[in-house]
Amino acid sequence: MSRGAKTPRFVWLVNRAQRAMMRWIEGRPAAWDGASAAQAGLLFLLAGRGPASDFASIGEIAAALEVAPAAVTNLSKRMEAARLVERVADAHDARMTRLRLTAAGHEAGIQAKTVLAELNAKLCHGFTVDELQTVARWLEHSAVVLGRPDKS
Repeated sequence: MSRGAKTPRFVWLVNRAQRAMMRWIEGRPAAWDGASAAQAGLLFLLAGRGPASDFASIGEIAAALEVAPAAVTNLSKRMEAARLVERVADAHDARMTRLRLTAAGHEAGIQAKTVLAELNAKLCHGFTVDELQTVARWLEHSAVVLGRPDKS
């Protein structure tokens, strides 16, 4: 940054952008067809495992989504009620519950992916590949730095 230039207010800008993105997403309720934006991450995670291995434990999902297992349990209960996922007992550990997508969950995931691809294209419009790579690197850096335990 050049001498005398003010550092952008990144916290405010990121929060403002996040709120605008959520308003955009929430403004398209019909596009989600039974799945909420919050549920999209779990849909994508399970779909990404492929049809042969689309089972995942609550703990695996929590780790991948970087949330508490209780949050995944609550989310999965709502998704099960909406018939997007089903709970399956683990074949090797009776204490463990696994989740898998239903046919409706697969369809909702495809629709959510389409909606989010539209949003991503809208956000990327007007930027070069190099600029987008810098933004992506900064956001990833922020997540890593803020995810570390504070040593102060």
